Amino acid sequence: MPWALPLRWSPWGRPGVKALVTAGVFVTTLWNLRFFLNPSKGSGEDSNRREPLVILVWEWPSKQVPNISRDVCHELYSITGCQLTTERQLLHQADVVVFPHSRLQPGRDKLPKERLPGQNWVWVSLESPSNTRALAAWNKTFNWVMTYRQDSDIFIPYGKLVPNRSATVNIPAKTNLVSWVISNYHRTQKRAEVYKNLSRYLHVNIYGKANNKPLCKDCLLSTISKSKFYLAFENSIHRDYITEKLWRNSLLAGTVPVVLGPPRANYEQFVPADSFIHVNDFGSLEELATFLKTMNSSRYQQFFAWQRRFSVKLYTDWRERICAICTAYPRLPHGHLYPDLQSWFNS
Repeated sequence: MPWALPLRWSPWGRPGVKALVTAGVFVTTLWNLRFFLNPSKGSGEDSNRREPLVILVWEWPSKQVPNISRDVCHELYSITGCQLTTERQLLHQADVVVFPHSRLQPGRDKLPKERLPGQNWVWVSLESPSNTRALAAWNKTFNWVMTYRQDSDIFIPYGKLVPNRSATVNIPAKTNLVSWVISNYHRTQKRAEVYKNLSRYLHVNIYGKANNKPLCKDCLLSTISKSKFYLAFENSIHRDYITEKLWRNSLLAGTVPVVLGPPRANYEQFVPADSFIHVNDFGSLEELATFLKTMNSSRYQQFFAWQRRFSVKLYTDWRERICAICTAYPRLPHGHLYPDLQSWFNS
């Protein structure tokens, strides 16, 4: 390395030249240190990526669009460098474009005409495959998927248990045995069949539009909390499809969930094994009914042991879900396309 030679040695032998050599050595050293200290700046996508990351939501998932003109990801969720927008004129500035399935129409007339190099499109859905139509129209369209499935590129569960230090158990006072809130009752659904047979052996207090007993938003939890057990029956049975029926209507309300959905092992990936009762734990619905009706107080309280270590966190704000894209962005695969979205989602 030329700058390591003693400065007294010089082929030129003039002081002015020595000064130039010294300056040149200094600049060269700084230049090399630049790449040593910041190797990602030399080449690749990170050197060209703009800050903040721009997330364009092509159409907001819910009917009511919140105000996202401020830095909501930072203000609400402490996620920095993340800009949300619904302004389609910013398409050419967007790093990521989000497409909720509930707002998509078959065909490509409602999508952008082109995708910018390096821009990634995200397909979003919280519905199960049984309630999702026209997926074949979107083959080779989306780079990433954002669903309740744990194997999604961006995983957005309906809820989760978060550690707490309260070490207390709070069980609301109970006045009845079992309740169920149901808005869309269809006889062909598995949950309708299970309820019909279970109700032969015990009484179920039914609320919701399906029974002409709708509950106001502020009445829901207080009403359900009076029941010892809640029928957390999903409208369809699919891997990881565990909705607010478990998180809000059961665990947050302070009841013991009786679940109908994916297998017990799948539930245990989300909540402790002793926090719920699975319909499939019993050889018959008569056995289940007997178990619920004859449970003593000590056994019942064991179902709430999770409260000593955890609290329920619900995900209800689409702003929080979409801000999560920025958190996941550095580890997501770039340039990937889902060739058959329907096959993936039905798997």
